[in-house]
Amino acid sequence: MDKAVIEIGVRAVLPTSGGCAVFLGNDEKVFVIYVDQAVGAAITMFMHHTPKPRPQTHDLFADLLTVLGAKVDRVVIVSFADSVYYARIIITVSNEIEEKKIIELDARPSDAVALAIQQNAPIYITEVVWNDVEDMSEVLKKMEENGFQVSDEENS
Repeated sequence: MDKAVIEIGVRAVLPTSGGCAVFLGNDEKVFVIYVDQAVGAAITMFMHHTPKPRPQTHDLFADLLTVLGAKVDRVVIVSFADSVYYARIIITVSNEIEEKKIIELDARPSDAVALAIQQNAPIYITEVVWNDVEDMSEVLKKMEENGFQVSDEENS
């Protein structure tokens, strides 16, 4: 990855009529991606370490990575076009002779964020995309002031 990146985290997850709004960012800026209800619920469960009676899709993917000797190293939101964010999941694999391999997979940012949280991997955004996203910090701040319970990583 040749592009400069900025580390971000999930600041809040808010259910909406059409799914969930996931607030991502850092102390400088916050932006929103909209995800379907199932992935929003998965992100929230991973943030709060909520036990599940049966593995869900992200759990299955993580278990598969584990048995293959792989793990999510990091997630990068790489672009934004036509109102759609694009992400890459960077996976590291170590085989039985200790050789390391790096794999990059194209992914929906929602799935990438869910896996990153589940696997305690950092989330990044390219500087180019970061500079273009609309700052929603004030919206999040007003929601907090009005009693919205923020579901952020630091408090989980």
